Amino acid sequence: PAPHFRRKRNTRSIMLDVIIALMPALVASVIFFGFRALLVVGVCVLTCVLCEFVFEKICKRHVTVGDLSAVVTGILLGFNLPYTIPIWQAIFGSVVAIIVVKQIFGGIGKNFANPAITARIVMMVSFASTMTSFNKIDGVSTATPLTELGNNDILDLFLGNHSGSLGETCALALILGGIYLICRRIITWHIPVSFICSAALFGAIAGHNPIEYILCGGLLLGAIFMATDYSTSPPTSWGKIIFGIGCGALTFLIRQFGGYNEGVSFAILIMNI
Repeated sequence: PAPHFRRKRNTRSIMLDVIIALMPALVASVIFFGFRALLVVGVCVLTCVLCEFVFEKICKRHVTVGDLSAVVTGILLGFNLPYTIPIWQAIFGSVVAIIVVKQIFGGIGKNFANPAITARIVMMVSFASTMTSFNKIDGVSTATPLTELGNNDILDLFLGNHSGSLGETCALALILGGIYLICRRIITWHIPVSFICSAALFGAIAGHNPIEYILCGGLLLGAIFMATDYSTSPPTSWGKIIFGIGCGALTFLIRQFGGYNEGVSFAILIMNI
């Protein structure tokens, strides 16, 4: 709502910075999972952009694909998928993200939940077997670090040499992207730090190694790139801290007591609501 502060920076420049920040994780995903990782992310991006363009044309709205927000959604959704995901399922998830979660509610700035997060949850419920099938590049199915808490090598977790979704494995790449976004003043420290620290604290209380707990699963990806979404997170500093603590606490509760090993997506969606 008004009043607005007029600045030289626009949505396109903000989204371009987010895309740049996501590039290290994209490169890491190709290194660890091969070029099919690039195919999955590319399909998600292309589908998201096409869905936004076609939907806005049909509804006779101003076409907003030039602001690059659909590109960011496509990359983030691709990062939340295993590299073995069937392409048609990646397309389905992209349609859900853009049309159902974003455009039906009015487009950018009007969606109440993060499109990529919500689409991932829909896919987890709809395609449980393929969404939870994590293989290394050699095709051998392996356990994810979350299922092996207490038995993981910290260096492997930090560098990304383990199974998992495309964009969540390399902690180093995600941290570099987060530092870039903070330096560019695209995000502030409040949500990522409060999210990560609260999850680590609860994990430590439960007897887990807090460093291992942070590096496992999609916690860094969610805390840095998805919980900080402008449309679905609080605007004030204390609001962001409370939001981040809520995300961290819910992540721990779902990981510890829920039916899914990973709780980041559900935690962010619940706090969005």
